[in-house]
Amino acid sequence: MNIFGYALKRLGGLVLVLLVTSFLVFGLLYLAPGSPLSFILGPRGGTPDQIAAVTEKYHLNDPFIVRYLDWLGDLFHGDFGQSIVYRQNVSDMIGGRIGTTALLVTISAVIIAVTGIALGTLAALKGGATGGLISTLASVALSTPVFVIGVALISVFAVTLNWFPVFGSGSGGLNTLYHLALPAVALSLGSAAYLTRITRTTVDEEHGREHVQTAVARALPPSVVIRRHILRNAMIPITTVLGLTVASLIAGAVVVENVFAIDGLGSLLVKAILQRDFAVVQAVVLVLVFGFVIVNAIVDVLYTVIDPRIALGRNP
Repeated sequence: MNIFGYALKRLGGLVLVLLVTSFLVFGLLYLAPGSPLSFILGPRGGTPDQIAAVTEKYHLNDPFIVRYLDWLGDLFHGDFGQSIVYRQNVSDMIGGRIGTTALLVTISAVIIAVTGIALGTLAALKGGATGGLISTLASVALSTPVFVIGVALISVFAVTLNWFPVFGSGSGGLNTLYHLALPAVALSLGSAAYLTRITRTTVDEEHGREHVQTAVARALPPSVVIRRHILRNAMIPITTVLGLTVASLIAGAVVVENVFAIDGLGSLLVKAILQRDFAVVQAVVLVLVFGFVIVNAIVDVLYTVIDPRIALGRNP
């Protein structure tokens, strides 16, 4: 499959996924108890005239399918609608937060890739006490919930040692990286542990293959054997797992952003769900789904870079 055909296939799949996701989220919000009127007019409600005005302005009495199709039509024109709680354009609200979430996920992805592959390879090649220690630490990290890890990191490194800030995303540049360091570790620890275990298993399998033993018998340098004959062949399953874990970070960021009080898409989504802010929930979910699909598309392209024998768009 050429790059043009692959792009069309991915685009069609993305549109279908976004349509199905938007319909499901819109429907589930309608089934949830409560009304957005309580957040607009306050806990005491408003006068009949105020209720009628707000209902008409936001078309709250229109049938589900009518409101959905209206929103879909606006979306094709680049209009995500207006928040019924904050009275702001949803696109502006997302635009001010998407960079923070993207940076958090990117830092976490780098941590996962570097530590997961390095520790997994080390555990497989060294074995013994070193391999056992790495496997034990990976099991502990993998079995600990993200919010527990976040609270523990805050307690030790932010409150007790005062090495990192307790909350917030910083003022930009290096300060933002400094603020996001601890949240990124909390977000990536479990996924890095999982990648470590997968890497160890995969490298163990490759290490015992005939072509590797032949390379060792030819007295090739260990670094060449590891790089060209072990890691290169092990990278396909490792890349698959890495892609899935990085894509899952998009959802995991919701928890971490709330634990560390980071003003990103995750915290915005939680607030919007609690307030039944339909337009915001729809837009944020679609952005997160879009990111998930894009990550998987990147992984598909990486397959062909790692092994040119794999056709573009075809799973190994």
